[in-house]
Amino acid sequence: MTSTVTASPKAAERSAVPEPDPPAARIDTGRVAGLIAQLLVELGEDPDREGLAGTPQRVAGWWDAFLSPDGAATATCFTESHLSGQLVVVGGMSVWSLCEHHLLPMNLQVSAGYVPVGEVVGLSKFGRIAQRHAGRLQVQERFTRQVAEEIAGVIGSDNVAVAVRGTHLCMSMRGVRMEAARTSSLQAGGRFASDSVLSQQFLALATDQWNAVA
Repeated sequence: MTSTVTASPKAAERSAVPEPDPPAARIDTGRVAGLIAQLLVELGEDPDREGLAGTPQRVAGWWDAFLSPDGAATATCFTESHLSGQLVVVGGMSVWSLCEHHLLPMNLQVSAGYVPVGEVVGLSKFGRIAQRHAGRLQVQERFTRQVAEEIAGVIGSDNVAVAVRGTHLCMSMRGVRMEAARTSSLQAGGRFASDSVLSQQFLALATDQWNAVA
């Protein structure tokens, strides 16, 4: 569903919030494919053998797509003048990112909460924000903060909380190799930081959503 964004009293407040980091530039897929082929050689493989033929190009194409997520759509906001103190939590958002320390995947389950005042945000925007910040070399803690900061910029308020539960292959398949290990992170601002009841309500809903997909 699409809609034209109309000006609201929060427009000036939003403009003061720093813009999110720009997406990475398109990579040179030919050069990356060449580097992948060299890596295969150094690993004792023949990049031209059956099974690996075309692998460097496929890997390069994946890197190009991963580092160029489609998340630039303008936020759509809808006027709801009779809202009062309602908690909105958007969960079930699952994104893949890459640990910048080991270049191994991490799956991030994201729940975002906010308290709307006068208008609500189109739900698909939350997923796009999460995808954009996941589409780069990351650490979970930074990802959680970046998602919360961008949502705060969209709604024009710091009444935002973001909870993330991550499964990190750098911990599951290397090092201690603990497959069941999960990492949780929370970024809370505004009322979520000062109102313990609101914070507990958000965490309860976020945890329920995580358990539903476990």
